[in-house]
Amino acid sequence: MKTVIALDQTGFNVPTSLEELRTYLQAALEVEHLTIPVYMTGMYTIRPGTNQVAYFTIRSVLLEEMLHMTLAANLLQAVGGQPRVGMSEFVPEYPAKLPFSGPEVPEIGLRHFSPVALRTFLTIERPRTLAPKPKPGSGWTSIGQFYDCIRRGLRNLVDELGEDEVFTGDPDLQVGPEDFYNSGGEVFAIEDEKSALLAIKVIGDQGEGVGDTIWDSDDLIFGEQRQLAHYFRFNEIYASRSYGPHDTPKDQPSGPLIDIAWDDAYPIHGDSKVADYREYTDTSAVYEQAVEFNTRYAVLLSYLDSAFNGSPRHMALAIPTMLELRDRAAQLYRNPHPNPALAARGYFASATFEIEQPQFDSVREEVEQNIRTAVLEAGTPIDLSALAPVTSETFAWQKPR
Repeated sequence: MKTVIALDQTGFNVPTSLEELRTYLQAALEVEHLTIPVYMTGMYTIRPGTNQVAYFTIRSVLLEEMLHMTLAANLLQAVGGQPRVGMSEFVPEYPAKLPFSGPEVPEIGLRHFSPVALRTFLTIERPRTLAPKPKPGSGWTSIGQFYDCIRRGLRNLVDELGEDEVFTGDPDLQVGPEDFYNSGGEVFAIEDEKSALLAIKVIGDQGEGVGDTIWDSDDLIFGEQRQLAHYFRFNEIYASRSYGPHDTPKDQPSGPLIDIAWDDAYPIHGDSKVADYREYTDTSAVYEQAVEFNTRYAVLLSYLDSAFNGSPRHMALAIPTMLELRDRAAQLYRNPHPNPALAARGYFASATFEIEQPQFDSVREEVEQNIRTAVLEAGTPIDLSALAPVTSETFAWQKPR
């Protein structure tokens, strides 16, 4: 992967300027987003009415990844940056490499609900204490390491420049708790060092656990019921057994068994592309469904882009779009794969999450109209400048497509 920031001997660099910090935070947005199609695929491929514990566990993590994505956008806005999610460069081509990760972290692919998929989930959420040590000159081996790098850079810049010079963003651009509902934790405005460090802590603790435990810190920070961190929620599914109250991160779950039926899933060929579906004219309906799913995903990201860039209330428009994606997935994944050879091996069609710029362009008018309608109904002014096109220079650290 091509980067614009040199890596030091520890495997990743602490940002030393506001420009570098903003680059890292934009990359953090992509780290959080990259997991969402992966978890969606695992959830969508579970056959209806089966594996309910697994389904709702994956769903809970998926919603919290949306929270992390929103907190990362708030962090970027707070330090004078501009989150960009509504363009093709933001969407990876799967299998994809997590930004700034080292060679020890494999590419992340789209896989149906299976032990292989759960091993991928565990790789993504792996705590620092269980991750390999980064090699000199390489990238991070756990997301927690990456956020710790951001945390140290942020604190150094506040010490060097002063809080007022670091947090120059407009407070009105922050997404707040009134704009976003989530399964665990909550989004909050970031306006200073204290709230920024809290956001980084929430993201880290929900993913890998607080301290040397298997639990997140939602009970301590938000007064909510204590729950397992993401890695350990997924490990319960993988092991088909729940954790006991005294288990530690290095223990395998020792509690009651969980009913997991790996065969109750739609097997998919995760490397399939929309172009593969187009080759088979007798299954054009599947091709059209796959294209439309990807187009609706572009709508979702367009709403999020608007919400992250000055119109927080537009988060509400993303909710029905997510429900629409769920319903479209239910239709798509029940079709045998259009390729007869793959269908004969038991594979089904699946969403490919290929979102190119023409798709963003094609939904722009619809998104703008829906925003206008929603704002007019609310009786508040509207500013569509957040939807203005941007160049791929925003994503200069990415490998060119």
